[in-house]
Amino acid sequence: MAAAAAMPSDAPHIPVLLGPILRAVAPVGGVWLDGTFGAGGYTRGLLDAGADKVIGVDRDPLAFRLAEPWAGDYGDRLVLREGTFSNLDTLAAEPLDGVVLDLGVSSMQIDTPERGFSFQKDGPLDMRMSGQGLSAHDIVNGWDEGPIADVLFLYGEERASRRIARAIVAARPVETTLQLAEIVARCLPRPKPGQSHPATRSFQALRIAVNDEYGELYEGLAAAERALRPGGWLAVVTFHSVEDRMVKRFFQLRSGGGSNANRYAPEIAEVQAAFTLPSKKAIEADADELAANPRSRSAKLRVARRTDVPAETIGAADLGMPMLRGGR
Repeated sequence: MAAAAAMPSDAPHIPVLLGPILRAVAPVGGVWLDGTFGAGGYTRGLLDAGADKVIGVDRDPLAFRLAEPWAGDYGDRLVLREGTFSNLDTLAAEPLDGVVLDLGVSSMQIDTPERGFSFQKDGPLDMRMSGQGLSAHDIVNGWDEGPIADVLFLYGEERASRRIARAIVAARPVETTLQLAEIVARCLPRPKPGQSHPATRSFQALRIAVNDEYGELYEGLAAAERALRPGGWLAVVTFHSVEDRMVKRFFQLRSGGGSNANRYAPEIAEVQAAFTLPSKKAIEADADELAANPRSRSAKLRVARRTDVPAETIGAADLGMPMLRGGR
């Protein structure tokens, strides 16, 4: 159980695929940036494995408050900065030897009902990782039926998006997470044993829309390319197929594998490789980690190493990023 063993016993959250990350980039050294600091699992793992310094970045101020009891143990080897990983190169302010991104929502956010991320705990419809800006309540109660359906379909891959959006608009005002979960559940067949909750995809879609997660991923990958020095590592952990497709496509294009995303897309000119890929296949959790950490079941890790080719910008559409009508 390498990933679990790498964490201190008082840690509230086991970082997914930490062991495989450390093995893939060994020996760990230099300056790293953890773009989704969260409970600090990847940061502590990197520091304990030999990183000279880790810059921990998170948009959620709570993450840094929770780190106060242990952050001082690392002295000036740990630097904490509030922000998103879309501007991680600016936040880093120096060339990096490695960047790690763990996408999606953290356990500490899901487990706090007041944050509004969980369909299993009653709380306000919030879902804002930063606590600022557009909320799930704003979308559910303020958007028209069509745009809500688009969010559910494009960001949650929910086939019943139109039916659910119609039911949401008819039930307004929708104030709490359990109220929304019940509305969604009434629109779908009762799940069979072992199947996920009917509201899973809808809540995922709203969370992604509220936090612009696909836009952040697209911009964060580009920022990592700009920030990494030659020989630096980029490690990305994803939790669902759309994220993994975007990361896979980015690595393909930026490693010189410029084949089209689909046969109808315009030809993409070949580019010099800004990354090399140790493997084209994603790394998944082994049996030991699956037993120790069920959250790792859907996780995929992709790793690439930076070359000395200058950074370039590629379009979001080239990565297959879902786009709402009128923008993301």
